[in-house]
Amino acid sequence: MTYEIALTLAIIVGALVVFGTEKLRVDVVALLVLITVGLTGLVGPKEVFAGFSNSAVITVWAVYIVSGGLFKTGVADILGKFILRLSGNSEVRLIVVIMLTCGLMSAFMNNVGATAMLLPAVISVAKQTKIPVSKLLIPLSFSSLLGGKITLIGTPANILATSILSEKGLPTFSFFDFAPIGLVVLATGVLYMVFIGRHLLPVRQTPGDAQAKEVLRNFISEMRVLPNGKLIGCTLLDSELGATYNLTVIAVARGNKTIINLTRDTRFLPDDILLIEGSTENLLRAREELGLEIANENKEHAELDKLSEKEMRIVEATLAPRSSVENRSLRSLNFREHYGFTALAIRRQGEIITEGLSDLDLKFGDDLILQGPRRRASALEEKNDFLVLEPLKIPEDRRRKMPIAVALMLLVIGLVLFAGIDISLAMVMGAVGMVISRCLSMDEAYASIDWRTVFLVAGMLPLGAAMEATGTAKYIADLMLNTIGGMGPMAALAGIYFLAALITQPMSNAAAMVLVVPIALDTAMSLGANHLTFTLAVVIGAATSFLTPVGHKANVLVFGPGGYKFFDYARVGALLTVFLFIVTMIFLPIFYPLFP
Repeated sequence: MTYEIALTLAIIVGALVVFGTEKLRVDVVALLVLITVGLTGLVGPKEVFAGFSNSAVITVWAVYIVSGGLFKTGVADILGKFILRLSGNSEVRLIVVIMLTCGLMSAFMNNVGATAMLLPAVISVAKQTKIPVSKLLIPLSFSSLLGGKITLIGTPANILATSILSEKGLPTFSFFDFAPIGLVVLATGVLYMVFIGRHLLPVRQTPGDAQAKEVLRNFISEMRVLPNGKLIGCTLLDSELGATYNLTVIAVARGNKTIINLTRDTRFLPDDILLIEGSTENLLRAREELGLEIANENKEHAELDKLSEKEMRIVEATLAPRSSVENRSLRSLNFREHYGFTALAIRRQGEIITEGLSDLDLKFGDDLILQGPRRRASALEEKNDFLVLEPLKIPEDRRRKMPIAVALMLLVIGLVLFAGIDISLAMVMGAVGMVISRCLSMDEAYASIDWRTVFLVAGMLPLGAAMEATGTAKYIADLMLNTIGGMGPMAALAGIYFLAALITQPMSNAAAMVLVVPIALDTAMSLGANHLTFTLAVVIGAATSFLTPVGHKANVLVFGPGGYKFFDYARVGALLTVFLFIVTMIFLPIFYPLFP
C-alpha cells in the first residue's frame, strides 16, 4: 500500500465517521473533504473545484427547480383526489395507489420533493377514510426511494453514476435504461408492503384536529385579568408571560369579541379573558404575581370551544425539505408575528412536547401543532420553510399554470429521448421555462434547490478523482476480488451491492456513488464483466435506506407526521432490504448480462 492510497483511505474513513456522527452538516463535511484532498495534493488545483462545473451538479439543481414548478402549480391537489378516487376506503388499495403514484412521480422529480408533494394529500385521505396515517406514510417514503431508480433523473445518485461513467469514456445509461430493473424494484416494494410490510406498520394516532384539541385541553386555561392586576395596560411583550412564566397566550376574549391576531403590542384590559397554554405550576405562579383568576369555572373552556366557530383552526405543519429554520427556535423566528400562528405543541419522536416551545430548536421531522386564523395557513408555506400537512388552496393564477409545468417536464424528456440533447442542458431549459412561464418566480426557483445536495455532490467529486488517481479504487477492488473473487462474478456483484448498501447508511446515496462506483468499475474491469451491471448494483444498493428514519430525508419527512418511533423503520425495512437484494441478484443479470 502506497502513502497516497493510505492517505486517501484515511480521508474516506474520516468522512464516513463524521457523516455518521451528524455533528456537521453533510455539505460542510463534503467541503472539508474537498479542502483536504486539495491541500494534500491528491488532486490538482483544477480538479479540486471541477465538481462545481460538473454536468451532474448542474442537472441536480435544475431538476429541483423543475420539481418546484410542479409543486407550486398544485399538482399535489389533483393527485390527492386521484388517490382517493382510485382507492376508496380500502387500506390495501390505498397503499398500492400511494406507492405507485409516489414511485412513478419520483422517477421524474426529486424523491424528497415527491414525498413532500404527496404528504398533505395522503394525510387528508387518511382523515377521510379513518385509516391511521401511520399505516400510510412509511409506504409513501419507501416508494419514493424505490421509484427513483426508474429513470436517469430519479435521484442525484443516478445522475452522478451516469456522469462518472461518461467522464471515464465508458458507455453509459440513457434516460430510461434504469427502467427495467427500476420497475421490478418498485413492484417488489409494493408487493412486500401489501403482503408483509403493512402488518408490521404501527397503528398510532397523530395529533389531528380532534385529538390535538383533546390533548391540549389539559394545558389550556382561561384566566381573567383582575382590575387591580399588574397586567392592566401592559402589552403582551411587556407582560413577560412567555419569557418569565413560560406561558403562551392563544387568544384574548373581550366582551363579545375574541382577539385572535395577537401581536407583541396587544394590550390587556380589565376583565379580559386570556386563553393561556402552559403548565399548572407556571399558571399558579403567574396568577399570584400578576393578578389573574380562573374564568368560567362552571363551564370549562367556554372560550376555547368558541374558537372553532370563528376563524381559528388547528393546523399541523412540519419543516419543509429545504427549510432555513432548522436548528432555530420559534422565539428567534418571531413565529407568531410573522406567521400569525401560535405553537401549541411539537411532536418529536413520538413524544408531544408542550412546555418550553419558544426556546426549543426546531428539528427536521418535527410535527408542529399550531393554532391560528384559517386565512393565514398559506403564509406558512410562502417561504418554503414549512409544509402544511393538509392540501391548501392554490391561487387560481398558479393553478392555470399546471398544464404548462407538466408540458415543460414532458418537453425535457422528449428533448433527451428524441433530440439527443444532453440531460443537463435539457433540464436547465426546463428550469428556465418554469421561471419564464411564471410557474414559479426566480426567488422560488432558488428556494426550490436543495443546496446541501448540490454542495455535497460538488464537494465529494474530488475524492472520487483522488481514488482513481492514487489507485485506491483498484486497491479496494483487488482486496474484494482476492476475498470473494474465487466464488465467481455473481459473488463479486453481491459484494458490490452490499458495500453500497452499507456505506449509504451513514451518508447520502449521492456520496456513496462517488466512493463505490469507481470500486465497482475496477472490479468489473478486472473480471472482464459488464460495467453497467456493476454500476446498477451500486445504484440500487445505495437506495436501500430503509433501516432508520435518518437514512434518507424522505424518511425523516414522514417521521413526525406519522407518529413513528426510531425502530419502526427497521421493523418494516429489514425484510424489504433482504427481498430487494434477492430480486436484484435474480433480475439484474437478466436485464444487463454479467458479460457483454
